[in-house]
Amino acid sequence: MRLWDANWMQVEAYLERDDRVVVPLGSTEQHGVLSLGTDAILCELAAAEAAAPLGIPVLPALPFGLTPTFTAYPGTINLREETFLALVRDVIDSLLEQGFRRVLLVNGHGGNLPAQRLAEEYESVRFHSWLIDPEIWGLAGEIDDVGHASWVENFAAVRLPGVEMPAGRKPVVAFAGVSDPAAVRELLGDGPSGGPYQRPEEDTRRVWDAAVELLRERLEWSER
Repeated sequence: MRLWDANWMQVEAYLERDDRVVVPLGSTEQHGVLSLGTDAILCELAAAEAAAPLGIPVLPALPFGLTPTFTAYPGTINLREETFLALVRDVIDSLLEQGFRRVLLVNGHGGNLPAQRLAEEYESVRFHSWLIDPEIWGLAGEIDDVGHASWVENFAAVRLPGVEMPAGRKPVVAFAGVSDPAAVRELLGDGPSGGPYQRPEEDTRRVWDAAVELLRERLEWSER
């Protein structure tokens, strides 16, 4: 269940039978012609779908993350790392104080990986990147070239009304070592970092289903 679809009394009743909770970590950043909220929207949707059969509550996705290289694109919101980690820590601590004992941080943005180090400070917190987990990203790479804001993130939930989807594909651009936002924009142009803008629905669905299944396995919470 989504946390906002419950009241406090229902959450208290849930804690009498289970102690798991999901915290999606997103970002607000350029994704080409896709929504600026792509990382947060998809992360929360995947978490909610994975958790639904288990009845585990899913918090609203944190909408801001670490995205310093895309700040030359209007609408991108970047947090300082200390701000981001302090925010995530406060969320975790609030949940633990209320009786949650198994917290899964579900990450939807590559720049948020410092939160994995934070999770390791807690015995009761785990970290999982739902899309860029090597198993899922590798599966996507077997289908076609993948990159930021490419076909692998092109789901209906993040397409915008009245915005035409470009045809064709872009060559893959390696920009990981480029720290200057203006230089990154010069390299990426319209935003995606390579691969097709879109692929047939069965390809994106294959990746989505595998990602949700793996996320659900993480929620089974076997011993470390």
